[in-house]
Amino acid sequence: MKAKFKSFATILLAASLVTAAGCGKQASPEASGTANTPAGDGKKVKIGIMQIVEHASLDAARQGFIAALKENGYEDKKNAEIDYQNAQNDMNNNTTIAQKFAADKKDLVLGIATPSALAAAQTLKDTPVLFTAVSDPVGAKLVKSIESPGGNVTGTSDLDPKSVDQLTAFIAKNFPAIKTIGIVSNEGEQNSQVQVKQAEAAFAKNNIKMVKASASNSSEVKQAAESLVGKADALYVPLDNTVVSALKVVVQVAEKSKKPLFVGENDSVQGGGFAAYGSNYYDLGYTTGLQAVEILKNGKKPADIPVGYPKKLDLAINLKAAKNMGVEVTDAMKAEVKEKANLFE
Repeated sequence: MKAKFKSFATILLAASLVTAAGCGKQASPEASGTANTPAGDGKKVKIGIMQIVEHASLDAARQGFIAALKENGYEDKKNAEIDYQNAQNDMNNNTTIAQKFAADKKDLVLGIATPSALAAAQTLKDTPVLFTAVSDPVGAKLVKSIESPGGNVTGTSDLDPKSVDQLTAFIAKNFPAIKTIGIVSNEGEQNSQVQVKQAEAAFAKNNIKMVKASASNSSEVKQAAESLVGKADALYVPLDNTVVSALKVVVQVAEKSKKPLFVGENDSVQGGGFAAYGSNYYDLGYTTGLQAVEILKNGKKPADIPVGYPKKLDLAINLKAAKNMGVEVTDAMKAEVKEKANLFE
């Protein structure tokens, strides 16, 4: 799937350059034969990457971003300096990293997840800033609008509202006995609360009541999940960085209580969740990497690059997790999984 996406994305990138040249606009450096590649003048391009915390989805987005850079001439330790810093889910670390990147005079900075993106945007006013794995960039005030970001910030969002609707429809259709679902989230994460509201409305449409439990840090996640066991028929973890970084303990609670655990993205299904309607974070990061290429190589401004969304949503099911949680997976459920790679054994 990744290879197909890269090829398609590369074609789109090339097409956009041709279109720009054909519209009578100023020729790009490539078109004039003086491409502004890192190797052109021997100077390395300095790229900073800020990531709020380590977990599978955010790591995959970072890997996709770096892959897109490499395939377009920006390779770490050769003709680019890629400085990756992880905040370990600490907001003070976030601010410190952003300040360090400002002092280093980075040519471009990527913020992975909303807290890191906000820290970068608030600190680096004269540097192009990209974000990825951000659920609500407008609500977080990172951009003015999806179509016209304005300012020096743009990127890709990981939240397609259809994913929540499709998941709730899947639950209502295949699990009619589920009348109450427990959601674990960090009420301090703006991106998470946007999803909680969306999920609550979507579940309500299917006559499923939501019960909430909050965890302000990863050490509180297990207790929050356990508090829902006697109140809910199933558990749900949205695209919440705090909770996803401690997903293993939620999986343990779900398996012990024999309750299905639904999650917000496919990497968490692979990590032990039962099912999700999600997208591929590597591809999302790759798209963000192509945005970086437009800025670094072709002189495009973030203000003129619309925010990107996942290209494809698919159901993912973890058969082993289903067995451990006492969930029967029917052939009809398996048939809904379009990409067989998303049917985890």
